[in-house]
Amino acid sequence: MVLLAVAGYLVVQYVTGGSGGPGCKVVSGKGDGASYEFSPEQAVNAATITAVGTARGLPERAVTIALATALQESALRNIDHGDRDSLGLFQQRPSQGWGTPKEIMDPTYSAREFYEHLVKVPGYTRLPLTVAAQRVQRSGFPQAYAKHEPDAALLAAALTGQSAATLTCEGRPGATRASGPDGVRAALVRDFGRDVLASAGAEVGGSPAAGPAPSPSGTAGTGGRTVTLPVTADPGSTTGRSPDRRGWQLAHWAVAHASELHIARVTYAGREWVAGNTASQWRDSPAKGTAGAERDADAVRIVTMG
Repeated sequence: MVLLAVAGYLVVQYVTGGSGGPGCKVVSGKGDGASYEFSPEQAVNAATITAVGTARGLPERAVTIALATALQESALRNIDHGDRDSLGLFQQRPSQGWGTPKEIMDPTYSAREFYEHLVKVPGYTRLPLTVAAQRVQRSGFPQAYAKHEPDAALLAAALTGQSAATLTCEGRPGATRASGPDGVRAALVRDFGRDVLASAGAEVGGSPAAGPAPSPSGTAGTGGRTVTLPVTADPGSTTGRSPDRRGWQLAHWAVAHASELHIARVTYAGREWVAGNTASQWRDSPAKGTAGAERDADAVRIVTMG
């Protein structure tokens, strides 16, 4: 019975992305050794919060404030409980006008509502993070947000594309969302809006951009399909985000969703990430130094496992 209980616990941890499940890691792009480790569930939610913010043209500081708030309120998990009627990533309350329970439990909606309130705070980008977050949340513990600022800043730098090749995940496939190109495209639209596909001219191909797609075990396999996202200037940006930053945002977004969407490989700017293990790193793409390298510089390629 003890062995069965342990086995059951490990299965739950694996599926939910807990301490026994596959992991993600973000490192500092400044070379100072700072890092933050988190679960695939947290990675998906952080990527969604970031995408909603940048789709509105908001600066990286807004994203950092939102991520620190969600880290404090829910540990970046979309929980269906909390103090009184609080729900979701930001522990928003239906009774306080944040929306219906169903709406609040939608991460895209809850992130959008947080930003709607944040942008109404005068000079929020210049305020201490605790002050800006508290003006939105009105928490009983306003100073609690401060301890999450370093981790939130690391996540924001990677997920807005400011820091290149700094976010990795194990990428072991889960079973919570449809896989394949259709699942990837639907998730992109959910997080960024329809412009992410229309403006980029996203294409779907029948074969990977750089060799065969890995199988779920991490060994070479066949059958992968590629979603190609040409990288142009960020259509929602009013803050001068370059195409390169836009590309790294999309690439890191794909890595964050790897387990959920069965993504096997992500290629951009001569670098690639391949699913397989927690030590997975961005490395030089096999196309680097060939005719394919120029093509990889202006498009993000997301290879699915089927």
